[in-house]
Order: sequence, then C-alpha cells, then structure tokens
Amino acid sequence: MNSATPQKPPSPWQDIPWEKWNDWRWQLSNRLNTVEDFRDVINLTESEIAGLSAPDHFRVDVTPYFASLMDADDPDCPVRKQIIPTAAELTPFQAEMADSLSEDAHSPVPGLVHRYPDRVLMLVTTQCASYCRYCTRSRIVGDSSATFSRSAHDAQIDYIARTPQVRDVLLSGGDPLTIPQRVLEDLLSRLRAIPHVEIIRIGSRVPVFMPQRVTPDLVEMLRQFHPLWLNVHFNHPKEITPDAAAGLARLADAGIPLGNQSVLLAGVNDCPHIMRELVHKLVMNRVRPYYLYQCDLVHGAGHFRTPVAVGLEIMEALRGHTSGYAVPTYVIDAPGGGGKIPVAPNYLISQSADRVVVRNYEGYMSAYTQPPEYARHDPATCDACRRRRGEAGQEGVSALLDGRQLAIQPEGFHETHQRLTKVDWGEVEEELARAAE
Repeated sequence: MNSATPQKPPSPWQDIPWEKWNDWRWQLSNRLNTVEDFRDVINLTESEIAGLSAPDHFRVDVTPYFASLMDADDPDCPVRKQIIPTAAELTPFQAEMADSLSEDAHSPVPGLVHRYPDRVLMLVTTQCASYCRYCTRSRIVGDSSATFSRSAHDAQIDYIARTPQVRDVLLSGGDPLTIPQRVLEDLLSRLRAIPHVEIIRIGSRVPVFMPQRVTPDLVEMLRQFHPLWLNVHFNHPKEITPDAAAGLARLADAGIPLGNQSVLLAGVNDCPHIMRELVHKLVMNRVRPYYLYQCDLVHGAGHFRTPVAVGLEIMEALRGHTSGYAVPTYVIDAPGGGGKIPVAPNYLISQSADRVVVRNYEGYMSAYTQPPEYARHDPATCDACRRRRGEAGQEGVSALLDGRQLAIQPEGFHETHQRLTKVDWGEVEEELARAAE
C-alpha cells in the first residue's frame, strides 16, 4: 500500500472501514447514480439535476472512490464534468450520430469490429465501473439487461481463429476488467491458443475509476498471457492519485506495457499546460501517452467538443517542449468508419528534388539535403514484398507506393466519368492492373 494513501476514507464515507473502502466489490456495489446520492457528496447545480433527472438518459454510475475526487463546490471540476450529466447532454448538435465510427458496419459477428487489416476489436461486455459522459459507444454500453454472452464470445473467437491475417486482438467493451476474472482468464487463454494471434491488448478505465480492482491476484492472472498490453484512460492529472499510481505500478512490475488514451474535452483538458502535466505524470508512472482523441460525434457529447485547432495547439506545446515518448499522437477517429487519422502541425515547409525545408518547435527552419543518388528499394526483388503480394487484405496509399496498385477510385468513379464517351472500363482496369505489375 502506498504510504501516502490515507487509512481513512474521505468524507462523507469516513465511517466506512478502510478494508471495505479498499475492496473493489464494495466500490461496485455502492456506486452513486441518483440526485439523492450525489447530493450527499457535492452541491448540485440546476443543470446537473436536470441531467440526472432526465428520462432515458445515458446510464450514470460512479464509484465512491472516483466521486471522492470531485470538487464539491466547483461545477467546472474536471473530474465532475466527466461523470455527472448536465442539461447540455440533452441537446442534440449538428452532425451527431448514434454510431459515429460505423463500428456496426465493420462487425462480421456481434461484438467484433474488424476495421483494420491485421487487428480486431473484441467487445466482451457492455458494463463499466463508471460511465463517461462522452462515451463513443453509448448506443450499446451501460444497458444493465444486456451484455455479450458466452455464445457471442464463441462466435468472436471462432472468427478470429479462421481469419489468419488477425495478429492483434484488443479487448474492450464496456470494460473487460469488470467481468468475472475466470471469464476474462478463459477468453485470454482461448485467444492465446490461436497460433496467429501475436498480441493481446486490453482497454480499461478501471485503473482510473476503481484502482482497488488491480489486485495482486488479477495481475498474476494477466501476466500469464504475455505479450499482453494494457491501455488505460486518464484525461486529467487530478485522476493520477496514490491509489491509481499503486495499481499502475503493479501492472508495470508484472511486465505489462501500459499506454494511455485521452479524449480532448472542453473544460477538462483543453489546455496545453494541463495536458503537459498529465503526460509528465503518466510517464513518471511508466505509462506511455499513446493517443489524444478528438471527441467523437456522439449524442450527448456536443458540449465536450473543441475545434481541431485546439488539439493542434496542444501538440505544438508538447512536441519539442517535452520528451518524445511523452507526446501522444493526436487523432480524429474518422466519422463513417475511416479509422484513426493522425493530425499534426506542419513541420515540412517545402521540398524540391534536392532539399526539404523543415521547421522545429521554435520556428527554426533548416534545409535537409537529399542524396543525389539513391539505389531505391526494389519491390520486385524483395522477398518481403513478394510475400506481401500473395496476401489478401485491405489496400491503401501504401499499395500505390509499393506498386501493387496504380490508382484508388471513389465509388462510382467510372460511372461519373462515363459522360458521353463510350469506354470499356473493364479494359481500362485490366490495363491499370498490368501497369501495376
């Protein structure tokens, strides 16, 4: 136990025995979710009361531990804003979608998302320790009467087993660390038995919402399944408490690489200085900042959204101003299912055949001289490239650079350009294919 951790729970739980407070099962069983519950902890605003009282609102459940991090008198508290609904959550906004990432369209079996060529997202539960108000899966997460069953898990694992290009499986949901440990162990064991699954990852906010769950017993179970990675979800430095740090230390000591995925949230972490403090605290706890997400276009999250320019400003304040391993990749998870697209300030100013002009974080510009002669890598004689040509899978811009394709055409391209001419587009495509060989 961290020496900085008090042996007495915070108010208003000070009469709860410390052993009970430190039990994750007690934390789950005593989550706050009503106006009356929160009135005992914070001074609610009219907007918060409206959000909590709204019919059919997205589920509210907050562990006492995480609720204790809220400022009782400040409605702008960054912890409070993430977990307490307000009236703003009830207001629709332009461009919002139920499934903004089109996960359902990329789901070959229930609960499995196969968007990228070599990896899949496996949704193993709809339940979380607490519920983020900007949740991108609010359409399915939080329904206490529905979750993914054993038969759904069987179908997911069967798909992975018969899809040899899948080398990386990410368990998410909901939160995988909320399901019974024996069920999680069984899933990990079955995935590890598939020869072509190289990496297993878990995405969890339990170390943030309920670090008491990161017990030595859980960690010992997880370490059986290396290489196993775990991504956590800290949004603000206030969330990195001694309890959270102790949980992260147990995971890191077990050899589990830790990454962090933050969401850029208005009024929570949309400040370069707050984000710098967060990434510094993360790396001190052996957590690598991984992604900074632009807030998704989901209902209820409109008031959290920032212009993309805010994210770029934050990246300008990180790159060069702190260690490279403390700088996350800022991404927009493209609406419609395009996946994560990196967005960064422009450091390449100009280029010619001989030189490229680049600038650093201070605005210092320099010319890098390109080699006058370069024996370019030849895909025709490269064994790795020849093997890749024989693989089926999704293509993209890299296929153009590698010579596997000559063009990428939008849907309906041929029909749009048919106009009044009569072109046999089958012959054109054959010619393009020959040129790419």
